[in-house]
Amino acid sequence: MAEKKIPMRKCTGCGAVKSKKELIRVLRTPEGDIKIDKTGRANGRGAYICDSVECFKKARRSGSIAKSLSTAIPDEVYDELIKEMENNG
Repeated sequence: MAEKKIPMRKCTGCGAVKSKKELIRVLRTPEGDIKIDKTGRANGRGAYICDSVECFKKARRSGSIAKSLSTAIPDEVYDELIKEMENNG
């Protein structure tokens, strides 16, 4: 029996390639909202990031999350995402 393929994704903060389950998905919904997708299956455009606040802050400074989601992200949304990551971690 063939081995099951493990989906790999690249962190937008540090650039490390990890399995999809190890990373957190930041999602831009079709309505334009930015949120964290806990299931990894929600409809919309996603960007993956390591489960660390430092990595998230690095991605914020470089603007790589906004670039991956093809939208500008206000500072308030970044602050909400960081709080949500800290509460879940």
